[in-house]
Amino acid sequence: MRVLLLGADGFLGRHVAERLLADPAVQLTALGRSDDADVRFDLSSGAPGVLARFLNAVHPGVVINCAGTTRGAARELTRQNTVAVATVCEAMRRSGIGARLVQLGCGSEYGPSPAGSSTGEDAAPRPGGPYGVSKLAATELVLGSGLDAVVLRVFSPVGPGTPTGAPLGRIAEALRRAMQNGEPELRLGGLAVQRDFVDARDVARAVHAASLSAAQGVVNIGSGRAVRLRDMAAALAHVAGYEGAVRDLDDGPHGGGAAVPPYPDGCGLWQQADVRTARDRLGWRPRIGLEESLADVWMEAACRV
Repeated sequence: MRVLLLGADGFLGRHVAERLLADPAVQLTALGRSDDADVRFDLSSGAPGVLARFLNAVHPGVVINCAGTTRGAARELTRQNTVAVATVCEAMRRSGIGARLVQLGCGSEYGPSPAGSSTGEDAAPRPGGPYGVSKLAATELVLGSGLDAVVLRVFSPVGPGTPTGAPLGRIAEALRRAMQNGEPELRLGGLAVQRDFVDARDVARAVHAASLSAAQGVVNIGSGRAVRLRDMAAALAHVAGYEGAVRDLDDGPHGGGAAVPPYPDGCGLWQQADVRTARDRLGWRPRIGLEESLADVWMEAACRV
């Protein structure tokens, strides 16, 4: 099976590439903006016709799009997350190769949900910020493209390579500095939110399964269980062997600190995925527990100079 992977140098893209390279039946070509890519191409500014000619030359059976960005102003998010996907869809239509498209979406497309609820694929998307809006627009482009396509809505990925700009990555970096400086207390804000964390290696397994399946439409990828970020921070401190106290600066009856900015995905205090569709249509279930994910996050943070 010939696979063209877009965004192989990103957090999730690297795990997807590793998973695909482990399959002897897959012939992988990576396209991206970095020097490590087999072919350099910027999806946000490149012409669909150029990409179409490349598709005709490579003739992949599956195109997997892990490209995109989670940070930046609305214009940059639109370029990297929406315009880029429009380029992919148009190029695939022009090429006529008949390849299957696996697009990585995100749980932020749904926006806030009631505490205690599980969000299924039939929920009406109401993104609460520009990132979710840009990703939802990309999903709508894929679903309306007429291509053989599936969108995997990934909730909160963690594990090896977690970016320092992600909430858990920031916590790991703050913990590393606290231990390095011998600080007896770690003060963090924004820990009241609860999110559905899923290991990036499990996400890669889901992408692999989706590329081999006939599933179309939207499929949620998560653990199916919301965990408070405060508990994740405490567990990470335990893994690291940090003996100091972890203090929460959130406002509220148990807070007392200054107001902290909200969790940056625009999804409010609660998000939990209903993952039954992934189980039924992809034969996929998460395998890697949070303890292993956190241990790997800390291992990388601890080695950072």
